[in-house]
Amino acid sequence: MDTAAPKGPRRAALAFIFVTVLIDIMAFGLIIPVLPHLVESFLHGDIAAAARWYTGFASVFMAMQFVFTPVQGTLSDRFGRRPVILLSNLGLGLDFAMMALVNSLPLLFIGRVISGITSASFSTANAYLADITPPEKRAQAFGMIGMAFGLGFIIAPFVGGHLGAIDVRLPFWAAVGMCLANFVYGYFVLPESLPPEKRTKRFDWSHANPIGSLMLLRRYPQVLGLAGVLFLMAFAHMVYPTTFVLYADYRFGWGSDMAGNTLALVGLLAAIVQGALIKRIVGRLGERRALLCGMAFGALGFALYALAPTGYWFWAMMPVASLWGVATPAAQAMLTHAVDPREQGRLQGAIASLSSIAGILGALVFPSILVAVADSGRHDAIAGATFWTASIVVAIGGLLAWRVSSHLPVITTRAPAAATIEPAVVSEADELRVQPVQRAD
Repeated sequence: MDTAAPKGPRRAALAFIFVTVLIDIMAFGLIIPVLPHLVESFLHGDIAAAARWYTGFASVFMAMQFVFTPVQGTLSDRFGRRPVILLSNLGLGLDFAMMALVNSLPLLFIGRVISGITSASFSTANAYLADITPPEKRAQAFGMIGMAFGLGFIIAPFVGGHLGAIDVRLPFWAAVGMCLANFVYGYFVLPESLPPEKRTKRFDWSHANPIGSLMLLRRYPQVLGLAGVLFLMAFAHMVYPTTFVLYADYRFGWGSDMAGNTLALVGLLAAIVQGALIKRIVGRLGERRALLCGMAFGALGFALYALAPTGYWFWAMMPVASLWGVATPAAQAMLTHAVDPREQGRLQGAIASLSSIAGILGALVFPSILVAVADSGRHDAIAGATFWTASIVVAIGGLLAWRVSSHLPVITTRAPAAATIEPAVVSEADELRVQPVQRAD
């Protein structure tokens, strides 16, 4: 599975990884509307108890991500991106099959542990993009991956919600088919993005463990602050997977089908922003201003969600909140400019580890807030406390982004030869150079 494909056009390679991520996220999206209800079904409809159990589910998932994303990132730096992505897809499909068959919460919990391990390849996909894309186009490329997420969430939660209305386990079997199809697609079509001469010489456990991967950020002080911004964004984003379905059930009386429809609308808006608008926004504002604007809209959008008294008002606020999607591609692009090409896998693993820590904290904080709201029986603006919390966190992240982003390296059209960073697959990369950055060895 490690056969490197010949170098080809950047767009073809980007299309391969786009489809791979799209299929992968669709498999996840299928079960989002039904997993909380499956947990709830084991607890005789007790929403507060389901939220407590789901806290454990989300926490262990993110803990596994924290441990295994740097392992996969370092493995991909050593052996290439392709085998890591393929093995992850295969393992994830087998795990969904297990979750479709279990008949108790402890076994479902074990399945969630395995999901956290096998789904840790998204950081490798991001490293793949950094391999094949010149620096000035990386924000757009990461936006395309955001579009893949959006498209996946347009179709998958909608389908998953309606399949779940037929049988709560049916979406899991659909996810099995998607993951195994992704494995077959990647095996025959996905080319390798990191040629042998650009790989690290050996696999180093000191780099693969989560603490070692985070030490990479200390070697590049310029990116440490922006990594903190990504941490805060990841924490705020956990309000969706940890509480949205149960929150919508509590405040709006929605079932899995309505929750699926809403997540599909979220995905549609994300696809529009990250697929169609990111290039124009970054082109007009630049990466830094695009990041700051995205953070501002995110903070505002979460606040409006908290205030929404009905489900339809919640829908009306979605276009504002969706503009938050500009921030992540801009931030990721700015980070990749500052790191050596041989360490892109480690960088993405380190960022994913930070996101996992944020996920663990978010999985503890947001459901606990929802439990308190449900126990209080309130249905006014205070009931939106989870979204108020997310809004405050994003606002803090915006202030941090404003402070640190001015110190990050900027893209120029010319630079000394020693500062050249050339993507592994892109033929036009000779035209692009990056200003050198200071590395604290």
